[in-house]
Amino acid sequence: MDPTHQGPGEYGQHSGGSDGSDESDGRRRPSRESNAADFGQPTPQQVRVVQVTVGDLLLTVNPVDGSEVEACPPGAEPDAPVRRTPAERADHERAGAPPVPAGPPSPQLPLLERQEERERLVGLLARGRSVRLTGQAGSGRTALLDAVAADCTDLAPDGVVRLSGHRRTAADLLYGIFDAIHRAPLHRPGPEELLTLVRSIGAVVVIDDLEIGGAALDGLLEATPECAFLFGTTPDLTPPGVDAHLEEVLLAGLGRSASLELLAKVVERPLTEDERNWAGDLWFESEGLPLRFVQAGSLLRQRDRLNTDPAAFDEYDYFEPRPDDAPPVPEAPTAETLDVPLPSLGEGAAPAVLLASRLSEAARETLRFTVALGGEVPHQAHLPALVGDTHADAALGELAGCGLLSPAGPRYRLAAGVLAQLEAGGYAEEAAAHARTAAQHYAWWVSHPSVTPQRAVAEADAIVAAMGRLVPDGEAGQASAAVLLARSAAPALAAGMSWGAWEKALRAGQEAARIAGEVAEEAYFHHELGVLALCSGNLDRARTELETSISMRGALADKSGAVAGRRALALVADRSGGFAPPVRPQAADEVPAVRHDLLAGTPPVGFPAPPLFTRQAVEEDPTVVAPFPPAASKPGGGRVLLGGARRNLAAAGAGALLVAVLGTVVTLGLTAGDPEEPGGSRNVTTEQSSPESTPDDASPADEPDDAPAPDDGAPGEEAPVTPGTSQPAPPSTSGSPSPAPSSPDGSSPGTGEPSSGPSSSTSGAPTPTKSSPPAPSPSTSTSPSATPTESEPEPTPPTETPTEEPPTPPDTTSSASGPAESASASADTPAESDDPTEAAA
Repeated sequence: MDPTHQGPGEYGQHSGGSDGSDESDGRRRPSRESNAADFGQPTPQQVRVVQVTVGDLLLTVNPVDGSEVEACPPGAEPDAPVRRTPAERADHERAGAPPVPAGPPSPQLPLLERQEERERLVGLLARGRSVRLTGQAGSGRTALLDAVAADCTDLAPDGVVRLSGHRRTAADLLYGIFDAIHRAPLHRPGPEELLTLVRSIGAVVVIDDLEIGGAALDGLLEATPECAFLFGTTPDLTPPGVDAHLEEVLLAGLGRSASLELLAKVVERPLTEDERNWAGDLWFESEGLPLRFVQAGSLLRQRDRLNTDPAAFDEYDYFEPRPDDAPPVPEAPTAETLDVPLPSLGEGAAPAVLLASRLSEAARETLRFTVALGGEVPHQAHLPALVGDTHADAALGELAGCGLLSPAGPRYRLAAGVLAQLEAGGYAEEAAAHARTAAQHYAWWVSHPSVTPQRAVAEADAIVAAMGRLVPDGEAGQASAAVLLARSAAPALAAGMSWGAWEKALRAGQEAARIAGEVAEEAYFHHELGVLALCSGNLDRARTELETSISMRGALADKSGAVAGRRALALVADRSGGFAPPVRPQAADEVPAVRHDLLAGTPPVGFPAPPLFTRQAVEEDPTVVAPFPPAASKPGGGRVLLGGARRNLAAAGAGALLVAVLGTVVTLGLTAGDPEEPGGSRNVTTEQSSPESTPDDASPADEPDDAPAPDDGAPGEEAPVTPGTSQPAPPSTSGSPSPAPSSPDGSSPGTGEPSSGPSSSTSGAPTPTKSSPPAPSPSTSTSPSATPTESEPEPTPPTETPTEEPPTPPDTTSSASGPAESASASADTPAESDDPTEAAA
């Protein structure tokens, strides 16, 4: 049925008058509304949106704004793949075979001189060994592989899997093996799930026209340890590694007698003496390749037809009308007067041009399209539209019967060496025009709603070949035709699970859009390439492609497309373990938001855990933590510098230090203002110490050694020094003990020994903390040169220890409870200030 005519229902020919039509005369007349709709804008076609699960992702193929990808929501997970039954595997293999050409069937040719190789291959596969069958193009590899596959049907539990390696990568072959054994509609397993599924497959896998080798082939063999492979390759292919354990079987040409026998089978009659001699020279020239004798047999059959049917010359225009001044054309030749000679040895070795010259015009035009597509033959259903002949589908049978075609997966392509011969014969003169015609036809066909993604995948090689021919061509309009074809075919190839062809179409379309200057289409192809890379696990490539697409769509004010790109880019950032790009500019000193979903578990495999604070360069604005001591400061003023986000840690540390200093000073102030302290306990000397074993000891002497000094006043402030000496002045006896200043290294002035705490009290009795005021008593001065006692004596009642200097006369203005003490305490202890910032200063 013509896809543009969908039946009588499209034009309102169904029965019933529910739509307001007039049926009074027995015939249904369309209403005014329907007539008005016919003259208006046509109803737009419904966009074909397909959802495919890729691992744990949900891919929505949207041909308008670009595909969208998201994490598979709960409850939308696909069903587990189910193994096909033997009947289903047979149906699947039959659907993947090339179509039977129209016309009379070709004769079935025997497999000559291949019995030894056939038995050896079957024996190796039966033992579970993988084999590499190497032979030149045209040596009969495909016929031998077909025979071996028929013999190995019952060897493996999963049967035989037939695949084509023509323009297929290792990933394409792995997914082909999975699809041949499992049934999983609209589900493409992730890499890990795919390896798990194919590892359990036990089948004999026959791959013809293999184009991968080396490490890629080693990976394919390692991923499927339960499969036995039979590869058909050419000698110039890179061999696998030594550890692949792959057997090698060489396929040589046929002998002279076998070549003559094959030629007789093709001609379907005994050979004459002249034909046998000609065939012997051809055997020496072609090294016994079977393909050459199949084509030579087609030449002899055409010669027989021409000799027995002289009217056949009129069909192929051998005798064209001559001008009036030329001698008259003789009558039609008869069988007695006509004798077509044998082809020359050169024509027998390269017979493509001579064979094509004796075919129909539709077959020759099909060859021109095939040459324009790089050897890819369009499906026979497309030939009438391409060639312009309603009977052009029979051309495929003509070409296959002459040995000019060979099967390649679900389709045909030119046999080995035929493309070069036709190009030399002038069949590529209008290749660009034929490629553009094919691209326009495929762009219309693949976007039609009646075309399923599976049918589009079957023509993927021809579609990609048409774009490949148009992209490098500098003629005007060629690149735009390639963009239209890629834009139409890419969604169908993605929905049909042929991601290798999908990637090729996207890359060709992106290059064509760049050449044609179509920025919107180029942004679309960048977006699709980013989505493809994300689904394939290549996050770096996905980020690059998506960022390019977002920037281009932002310049075009394409909001819907930019939103789709940002969603995919956010998923890339989530999968890569990094932070998503901020919507607004972030300040230099702003701490990035902590992602709890990353802190709760481990990041994805292969990516390090993100740091909470990013280390920044030193060139940024530094933060001053604290100045150096005055003795170490230089004229320029030394400062401790921290750059970047570490200033937040420095600020937190400074706040903790300030809290510790305030707590220590407050404790000292409360202890100094104790009203019930015994009189002798306030006369403290540097020789006295407080033991650690004293119970209920709340004095500052029990503070840790690393506690900060309470008298660290303003930065750079020094203790007063007595004139004439290098030691600091004695502490004040105003009732508030003033500890001796410490050097920066933690030792007491005048000695090299470290200080034991914030105060240098050597009293053995604890400092009581009660509320009743004691009687005032003079305090004993401490000598600045006295060395504190290192040992800690047993607790004794507080006594006055004589010092080297005479005691200082008592200060009667100093009272524990009087206003003078309060004033002194207020001046010497900043911890009692109401404003914490003044105490810190």
